[in-house]
Amino acid sequence: QVQLVESGGGLVQAGGSLRLSCAASGRTFSSYAMGWFRQAPGKERKFVGGIIWSGTLTYYADSVKGRFTISRDNAKNTVYLQMNSLKPEDTAVYYCAASYSYPLGELGDFVSWGQGTQVTVSS
Repeated sequence: QVQLVESGGGLVQAGGSLRLSCAASGRTFSSYAMGWFRQAPGKERKFVGGIIWSGTLTYYADSVKGRFTISRDNAKNTVYLQMNSLKPEDTAVYYCAASYSYPLGELGDFVSWGQGTQVTVSS
């Protein structure tokens, strides 16, 4: 299965922006749909958004719609999460994950996970 490594997290003020990257190993990256999830301390992991194999269709949680954008570059085996207008409630560890199914947010559909990257938004 594909190995995933996230990067780009950090500390940002409310209203700011960050771009997360998720680099995948292997030659079959384009056969996976990709998703982003986040987990705040003491809370369950939640779906942020997903992108299908070709990159032509994306899905977003209502809480991030209009602020976050997912894209992918299959030539670079990388998926991105552009986060704008960040809010303190966006603070969490962000994970990317790979799926053979449409990335609609079911954790059980995702077969590979990265180790996560911390995003902290200060007020």
